[in-house]
Amino acid sequence: MPKFNRQRIVFGLFLLVLIAAAELVADRFRLPAWPAFVAMIFFFAEHMDVRKAPHILVGGVFGIACILLATPTIGALAPLIGFEFARLIYILCIVFAIVAFGEMAPMIFNNYAFMFLTVTGLAMQLPQPDPYLWMAVAVVGGGLLIAGVVGIGKLMSIPTATPPAS
Repeated sequence: MPKFNRQRIVFGLFLLVLIAAAELVADRFRLPAWPAFVAMIFFFAEHMDVRKAPHILVGGVFGIACILLATPTIGALAPLIGFEFARLIYILCIVFAIVAFGEMAPMIFNNYAFMFLTVTGLAMQLPQPDPYLWMAVAVVGGGLLIAGVVGIGKLMSIPTATPPAS
């Protein structure tokens, strides 16, 4: 059975303060917080590796931006092959691009882009979707949350993965 880890409890409390502050600011300015929180979750999934932060943020923006191409692409293909096949072709092309170009441009074509695209597809069903705002929140808000997590770690002297010294 794992033993009680005081440092983890304190980190969690600091994290709650960061999340509460982000929620209050987002609510005050009527901003969607989900893109920033998705970026923060990915940062945790990457074991707080600061080298992954640019990939998360850029991939996130690319994933959200892909939704902007969906409507004109699907609209152009739909009269030829029907809406469902046009939608499927679009999704398959984006997924293929992420897989095929992931090694050439890993900061753009990555799993983060795929997940942000997926979540954005769901968010497009909201009453007033705004992908441009979501991209800004992903970069600025996500970047601030990641910086906050790194700051909490430094405050508590928790090591994060950093690039080797050259």
